[in-house]
Amino acid sequence: MRALATWCVRHRRLVVLFWVIALVVASAVEAGVGSNYSNNFSLPKTESTEALHLLQAASPKVAGDREQVVVATSGGRKVTDPAVEARVSAMLQRLQAVPHVTTVLSPYGPGGADQISRSGTVAFAVVTFDRLAQSISNAEARHFVAVARSADGPGVEVAVSGQVAEASNAQSIGGTGPGIILAGVVLLLVFGSFFAMLLPLVSALASLGTAVGLIGLLSNVLTMPNFSTELTLLIGLGVGVDYALFIVTRHRQGMMAGHDIESSIVHAVNTSGRAVLFAGIIVCIALLGMFALGVSFLYGLAVAAALGVALTMLAALTLLPALLGFLGPRAISRRHRRRLVDHGPRVAGSGSTGFWARWADALRAHPTIPAVVATGLIVVVAVPFFSMRLGSTDQGSDPIGTTTRTAYDLLAKGFGPGFNGPLELVSVVHGPADRTALDRLEADVRTERGVATVSPPVLIPTKGGGDVSLLVAYPTSSPQAAATTRLIHRLRTEVIPRAVAGSHLAVYVGGTTAIFVDFANVLSAKFPVFIALVVVLAFLLLAMVFRSLVVPLTAAVMNILSIGAAFGSVVAVFQWGWLDALFGVSKTGPVESFLPVMMFAILFGLSMDYQVFLVTRIHEEYLHGGGDAKAAVRNGLAATGQTISAAALIMILVFGSFVLGGIVVIKEFGVGLAGGILMDALVIRMAIVPALMQLLGRSSWWFPGWLDRFLPRIGIEPPEADEEAIGFAGEETDGFGSVADASP
Repeated sequence: MRALATWCVRHRRLVVLFWVIALVVASAVEAGVGSNYSNNFSLPKTESTEALHLLQAASPKVAGDREQVVVATSGGRKVTDPAVEARVSAMLQRLQAVPHVTTVLSPYGPGGADQISRSGTVAFAVVTFDRLAQSISNAEARHFVAVARSADGPGVEVAVSGQVAEASNAQSIGGTGPGIILAGVVLLLVFGSFFAMLLPLVSALASLGTAVGLIGLLSNVLTMPNFSTELTLLIGLGVGVDYALFIVTRHRQGMMAGHDIESSIVHAVNTSGRAVLFAGIIVCIALLGMFALGVSFLYGLAVAAALGVALTMLAALTLLPALLGFLGPRAISRRHRRRLVDHGPRVAGSGSTGFWARWADALRAHPTIPAVVATGLIVVVAVPFFSMRLGSTDQGSDPIGTTTRTAYDLLAKGFGPGFNGPLELVSVVHGPADRTALDRLEADVRTERGVATVSPPVLIPTKGGGDVSLLVAYPTSSPQAAATTRLIHRLRTEVIPRAVAGSHLAVYVGGTTAIFVDFANVLSAKFPVFIALVVVLAFLLLAMVFRSLVVPLTAAVMNILSIGAAFGSVVAVFQWGWLDALFGVSKTGPVESFLPVMMFAILFGLSMDYQVFLVTRIHEEYLHGGGDAKAAVRNGLAATGQTISAAALIMILVFGSFVLGGIVVIKEFGVGLAGGILMDALVIRMAIVPALMQLLGRSSWWFPGWLDRFLPRIGIEPPEADEEAIGFAGEETDGFGSVADASP
């Protein structure tokens, strides 16, 4: 690390030029080639997938996406009024010419009476595509919605629901700008220097700009959801600023200690930079661990987020030292430069003062009470987690004013919320016995509680003999409601087996709603394996670094506690509706199916960041302090408390700012990550972990001899020779040293 930092400082123009070229080239190539984001994913061995495959094999033209074009009238008009019917019918004719549209079932056609509400003021047409929504570009989606809404006018309102229409909505994550501004304010207050404040932001934005371009290019090769870029920005902005913050802080401490600029930068990268490297690797491992789940939908998300973290880490270790070299003495404020000239170097020792030093002394004297109180607080916040229900938010949670939200509300008003998520019962009919069973199934489903209506079965001839039957059932409850999930379960386990008994008819429940139910079930079944894999890998890495069993075990348990608190906050807001108005939640519902997996990977990695930074400094104090474990904990906490708390505040503000966006899943990530970081950095790392280490004393560093010989060594601290080469051996500082109290 010392050699890398020295080279970057001495060749800073080349380093900056490299990052500028990387940013420009990645952005330009992505703009030229284009992106191909897609929400496509496969769930092998599930009923919804079997239903889809049957339809695709029988007739690809009816196996594609289904959208609903909703028409509503006002001012005493009816949808059957001649003028309204003429306008709507002309629009439906134009829809037939839209690319990939195969059929349009008009409410004015044969059998269309069921598509007109009893009040006569709401109707819908069913539009079928020849491919799934993820295979239709955003431009084609916008064209489709524009053609449908061309019938909109005085007294007639037209809106579209479905996955294609969802892609046409203008997505606004909302939090990038406010997040950058808030992070800058915190950095300015902490550093007291405008130029020092800029460096972490420039480093993070340069790396994330490059990452966004590369992710857009990779979307042409990997399946990446539409919000991959937003999620990468959310994670990368917080992580990138934090990584740069730790290095800049260490550099400023070196300057206040009187060391020359190059030596101070090299030392900062050689110490804090090592912790950044290790922490970034753990975050990437946690994210890429999602490949173990075997769900293709998550592969692109994992790669995108890991790429963003890796590039922000690389920028902190290369671009940041180069920028610090350009910045020179302006890394500290004029006030502190004058103080350095007037009073000479100022290095804080173990007797340093300040809040975190006093807190470390109090924790050393009475570790039990803070540990118990902090643990109790974490448990209380995590309680809602035990009632978490996984699913997928329906379009009733979309921002008000979008075409999908309008269509959802109109359908719910005219027919009931279940018409926004019809269920498709697909089977292959081979003979009279199967046809009799199908008729019996239609009758049973029609009278099943929770079913509003059932459309007559459509038979599609196949080349292999037999007909593929499509029976569409409309629930009485919304797609995201627990009652709809229970209905799907009853249909699969009770209603269908009873109706088809005595025949060879195999019936599969499919459709978008059923797909998301199966998605939740698949992820829930694999989640424990994923957790075990990530925890074991992180445990082994920490054991190899710190040569301790207690430290990695404590880290694993504490990380799970902080993740439980994060899940609890998400459930409380988005499922229970607590403070829903504050967070802009218009409708409560289940937690997004893949959110626990993603949030676990992200938070586990970020929590390890704080664990690594805290314990690395404690380990330094332990080695340099003659093996006094309790003094090492005290001095390590005093030295890092303000740094970690400031870094956590930046992450909380960055993640919290994403609540301002309109995408529900990004809001869930924002609330969960902000809540998790709050509990982890300020409660667990600043209270529970140091309290436990005070109680355990030297036992915290116990490591069996046989295991020490078996496991390879990974050095996160610089060799002692490197420390002595620039005169930093044994130096102690308190967080930001004397710089933390700087005023702008």
